[in-house]
Amino acid sequence: MKKQILKLMLLMASTAFVVSCGSDDPVFTASCTDGIQNGDETGIDCGGSSCNECVDEQSNILEGEVAGDVLLDASVEYELTASYVVLDGGTLTIPAGTTIKATGGTSSYIAVAQGGKIFIEGNSSNPVVMTSGAANPSASDWGGLVVCGKAPTNVGATATSEVADLTYGGTNSTDNSGSIRYLRIEYTGATFNSSKEFNGLSLFGVGSGTTVEYVQSFEGGDDGIEFFGGTVKGKYLVSTNSGDDSIDFADGWAGTGEYWYISGGAKAGIEGSNNGDNGNASPVTNATLKNITVVGPVTEGALYFKEGGGDFYVDNFYIAGADLGVKIKDTDTEAAARIEASDLIMTNVQFADNATGFVQTDYTGDNQSFIQQGIATGAGNGAAAPDWTAGWTRGLSNSGVTNENLAGEVTGNVSLNANVEYELTSSFVVKDGGSLTIPAGTIIKATGGTSSYIAVAQGGKIYIEGTSTNPVVMTSGAANPSASDWGGLVVCGKAPTNVGDVATSEVADLTYGGTVSNDNSGSIKYLRIEYSGATFNSSKEFNGLSLFGVGSGTTVEYVQSFEGGDDGIEFFGGTVNGKYLVSTNSGDDSIDFADGWAGTGEYWYISGGAKAGIEGSNNGDNGNASPVTNATLKNITVVGPVTEGALYFKEGGGNFTVDNLFVSGVNLGVKVKSTDAEAAVRIESGNLVMTNVEFADSVTGFVMTDYIGVNQSFITNGTATGAGNGAAAPDWTNGWTKGL
Repeated sequence: MKKQILKLMLLMASTAFVVSCGSDDPVFTASCTDGIQNGDETGIDCGGSSCNECVDEQSNILEGEVAGDVLLDASVEYELTASYVVLDGGTLTIPAGTTIKATGGTSSYIAVAQGGKIFIEGNSSNPVVMTSGAANPSASDWGGLVVCGKAPTNVGATATSEVADLTYGGTNSTDNSGSIRYLRIEYTGATFNSSKEFNGLSLFGVGSGTTVEYVQSFEGGDDGIEFFGGTVKGKYLVSTNSGDDSIDFADGWAGTGEYWYISGGAKAGIEGSNNGDNGNASPVTNATLKNITVVGPVTEGALYFKEGGGDFYVDNFYIAGADLGVKIKDTDTEAAARIEASDLIMTNVQFADNATGFVQTDYTGDNQSFIQQGIATGAGNGAAAPDWTAGWTRGLSNSGVTNENLAGEVTGNVSLNANVEYELTSSFVVKDGGSLTIPAGTIIKATGGTSSYIAVAQGGKIYIEGTSTNPVVMTSGAANPSASDWGGLVVCGKAPTNVGDVATSEVADLTYGGTVSNDNSGSIKYLRIEYSGATFNSSKEFNGLSLFGVGSGTTVEYVQSFEGGDDGIEFFGGTVNGKYLVSTNSGDDSIDFADGWAGTGEYWYISGGAKAGIEGSNNGDNGNASPVTNATLKNITVVGPVTEGALYFKEGGGNFTVDNLFVSGVNLGVKVKSTDAEAAVRIESGNLVMTNVEFADSVTGFVMTDYIGVNQSFITNGTATGAGNGAAAPDWTNGWTKGL
């Protein structure tokens, strides 16, 4: 009886179960995200009809093929023991923080075939890391990451990848192989033979629909990152200590590279080529590179333009510690033809910490202007690791350089670094709209004679921010510096002159002059200019500081010219004032003004000039040109000997008021040529008035003036302190001047 009751109860339970599962009750479906195995999932949140393919969580081994959708687990450390290939239609997703350790040399690599996709989803604080599984890892321990797409190349309609033996290439420029972000690849580059090696990241015919950003190759045995044709862009790439070239592109790559930081490569920083078998193969490599840093040493140049090269535009390229900027083999006729056709253009290229024997290029053809120097920040921080590398890269040094080249043009806002010694190797011009800031303590050493100078064009601005204890110094870079070693500093403004509405500067060939009396070209304070005055010919020479049509909105204070080959400081028209100026041992006049200068000079200390202490004129072609020079000079010291007077009033002179002038050790106070009729007329009209003039320690044969006209009373003697301390150097010169 009991057995019958039990059977009845089981039957009732069974019936109840069947009823509960009837068609009117809810059906449980796969969620893929709730941490529960439900629906037709074959594992927790994986498998079945709608979820990603399951990875055996009991195993951390990666090998074989991915045909479906695979999601790795960042909490699992994976071992890559053989090839792991994402097939056409498959996807592999690798979340932030995942680590994959590879063993097996050339047999161990990850590859994405045409039609497959990889999604590497690292972030700046938690990158994906693919590295060696060896106890003591080293370069070439394993293969690397290979991605093959369907974008064009110039090695045929399709080709087989050098490694992984996969098809690549095609006609789909926008092909999408997935997204790679914040990936660090270490100790790659396993080698089959000298012509078949893995790189850290190899991109074969990859299309522009693919994202490649924030990738580092670290200690790779061959190239760090290489583009084999395709159209994919590469942004925020790092290659550190590669065994061959750092970043390489070839085979018709038509992409943009931005923010590349390269250091420690064995051969070229960047190797850019067209085709190793046919330098004219089509489509030709067409590369745009921006914001690039290469830190040497390098053995094959910061850029090796080879095998036909291609069409390259490179901008903001910072190169440190290299002995060669751009390498081109003399047997590479296709590359040479492209350089001569201006297909290689490099702008804003800056060299720093140049190695012994440095040359910009070993190219010997006619076109030597394809490299245009300028100020560069490179990948963001010059030679030092840029900020965007923080948190996810390895092995980078944040140390800066000790010297940098200055050359080219400034079109934006550029600030120099007082911790860097600059080498001025050619002209360095601040263009309209640009600004150059030079902080206290900055030293600029110039080489190159007349080709080496700093200039500010109309509309540009310079801010020299020296201090009394830490001036800015512009000097000669020669081992034994001397006068005329280099040009000098030239500033051109829009203020009036009497040489025409606009004119061209005697040196630097820049436009100056206009109608803006209060034009502002910036501020110059506590600047010492040494060994300037390079000479083109007897009528075309640099001064220490040349001010062409500079306006009164500009500040010029605490400037010394020391051992200049021509004039120390010269005003060519304009309305700028000059205060606390020093000229020491100039090869011509010490301080000169002309061409309608309408300004005030206060506290000038002049000594050791070869000719006039001060030369003041109106116009060398027309002594009556208008506007007439209108100068007010106060608190001036001139220490001789001089050969053309403490003041040379010439070429029409102008309207001068001079007060508190101390003159020591001269044989002539004021020189006026007897043939200068316009100057004589102005003296007779009382336009030259000099008060409180004191002559001391006068030389044998001294006369106050050689002017022979009727008005002999334009000089009024008195007691003077001059620039502050009579003939001695005034206190305000302490700490920032030289040779006083």
